[in-house]
Amino acid sequence: MANPGYGKRCAPGERPRTERDFAHLLPRDAAVASYIDRLPDGSDISVKTLAKHLPYGQCALGTTLNRLQAAGHLRRGSECVITDRQMFWVTRTFFSRTAREDAWWSAFIRGDVPPDEPRRPTRSRAFILLAALGRTAPTLTLSAADCLHLEPRVGEWFARGATEAELLHALTDGLPVPVHHPARLVERRLRDKLPPERVLPGPRTVLRTLECGECQVPGPPEALLGGLCRPCRGPSPKPPAGPPGAVQPPGVRERMNAVRAGLVPRSERTYR
Repeated sequence: MANPGYGKRCAPGERPRTERDFAHLLPRDAAVASYIDRLPDGSDISVKTLAKHLPYGQCALGTTLNRLQAAGHLRRGSECVITDRQMFWVTRTFFSRTAREDAWWSAFIRGDVPPDEPRRPTRSRAFILLAALGRTAPTLTLSAADCLHLEPRVGEWFARGATEAELLHALTDGLPVPVHHPARLVERRLRDKLPPERVLPGPRTVLRTLECGECQVPGPPEALLGGLCRPCRGPSPKPPAGPPGAVQPPGVRERMNAVRAGLVPRSERTYR
């Protein structure tokens, strides 16, 4: 894990993992991206640490990380975490399995991430807990209809700040033997043991900034196209002048000198 290092932080809104996620990259870059993608948040993905676990040198890994940055999978920066008691900056390397455009990264830094494609609806946290209740207490195995009926009551526990461990303890502690009606017993305990409302801490305020992947100078996302600042990107190439294939003005003199050098003097020409 990074300490402090460039700790990995997964970008939000990732699509499900597939075998074609990094097919557009070079083989080495795809292998490194796939390795990073499977690391948990907070992992140290600096070139020194990656070189200890992958069959590539630090220079090769540095080049690969820069190419992942240019491809839209990676950005380097800092994140300011503000809590009720302190404020501190954490160095991050933001990683996205899905290649993102510069506009998406700018929205992410502002905290205004555009929505991704809609996914299939999933079961709620309350339904999943009820469906798995029989693993903890086999006598409380519930049907799908029972889980749907009791789902709102469990959701009320979660809304009051209860944890899954507290819920399981309340539902499974001191069960009678035998349990004749599991659903009715669970409903009774959910109603009778409902905890009081808790004052939860307010949401953290998070500020983020990006830095150039080459010189590490921080800057606004709009100025870090492809993860690089303007000096590191170099001068922007001017559009070609004239029709396609025409020699550009800076190269006219050199082109004419090359043509003259290739001409054979009239006195040395032979005719057939």
